Amino acid sequence: MDIQLEKKKGLRPKHYGYIALGLLVLFTGYKLIFASSIPTYRTEKDRLSIAQVAEGKFDDYITINGNVAPIATIYMDAYEGGRVSEKLIEEGTMVKKGDIILKLENTNLYEQILSSESNMALKENNLRQTRLDFDSRQYDGRRALATAANELQRLKRNYEQNEALYQDELISKEEYLTSKENYELSQKQYEIVKIQTENDDKMRTTSLTGLDADLTRMKKTLSMVYERLDHLNVRAPADGQLGFLDAEIGQNISQGERIGQVNVLTDFKIEAEIDEHYIDRVKRDLSATLERNEKEYGLRLRKVYPEVRNGRFKVDLVFTDEKPETIRAGQSYNIRLQLGASSDALLLPKGGFFQSTGGQWVFVVGTSGDEALKRNIRIGKQNSRYYEVLEGLEPGESVITSNYDSFGKAERIVLK
Repeated sequence: MDIQLEKKKGLRPKHYGYIALGLLVLFTGYKLIFASSIPTYRTEKDRLSIAQVAEGKFDDYITINGNVAPIATIYMDAYEGGRVSEKLIEEGTMVKKGDIILKLENTNLYEQILSSESNMALKENNLRQTRLDFDSRQYDGRRALATAANELQRLKRNYEQNEALYQDELISKEEYLTSKENYELSQKQYEIVKIQTENDDKMRTTSLTGLDADLTRMKKTLSMVYERLDHLNVRAPADGQLGFLDAEIGQNISQGERIGQVNVLTDFKIEAEIDEHYIDRVKRDLSATLERNEKEYGLRLRKVYPEVRNGRFKVDLVFTDEKPETIRAGQSYNIRLQLGASSDALLLPKGGFFQSTGGQWVFVVGTSGDEALKRNIRIGKQNSRYYEVLEGLEPGESVITSNYDSFGKAERIVLK
């Protein structure tokens, strides 16, 4: 008698094999469909620069190029205009402060000096005559005052005598009254002469003081005119080297026109330009170094110019201690400017990719080495050798660091 067997429910061992095979087919199809839809660029691996991400010390500095310049440049502008009559010193010559470099001629200035001298002489003559007039009037006034005082004294004595005689009835009343009236009139005349003399003295003092002040001002003005005459001799403003001189014999120079400069060579500075990307981090007193003949020389950032031109701004650096013995104005040096202290960081070697991506993404090479995929990253500081990686990469990963412009919009690079 046949026995009917019941079918076992659930997965049997052979079912697992079928499932694995199905998953493999699905994964292969997914790879074929979606991988082919990713924009891909194929290139030879040897034509690319590939660098490895590593942990290390990040030195926060930038390398800049600077040119040696004199520590100070003093410009020479013409105080007075005129025609160049003589050129005593040529460009490149060492000069001392006060040395005459050029001599100018100015006919108008000569005429002004003659006019000022004539006015000065006229003013002195007027003051002399006025003083003589006041002195003569003062003498006359004092003489009149003395006469009035003497007359007053005489009439007073006569009046007092007549008063006594009249009381003794020895003279007539008319004679007495006449002497009294003469005495009183003499008193009034004396007071008038006295007041007039005092007013003349005050007027003399005030007028002569004003005239003396005018004469002093004229002398000062004439002195300033003589200084203008001396300014026709263009002199060196400081010890140094005459850098350039834009003047030739016979040339007309306008007042205030720049005609040359003196380079002060007691010390040197280095002028450099820096990309505006660093403008917020570059401050005064930052330290820097330059290497010359296998020796390092310390520098200090002395001045940061605020103006940005063509994406760059200017700075001045000075030596903190010794400087190269063979240093000359115009020499060019590579300078390492320290922006901050060293720190531990994830480092990515610098490359042309930054110009293509702005540091926002890179192509990371896979472990097999036959492809590279686009990946977003975040970069922090940078120096002349490395970028500081903040996010997106791990130590040991390889990155294509050469320029990406030829890749177009590819998100996957196949390496042959």
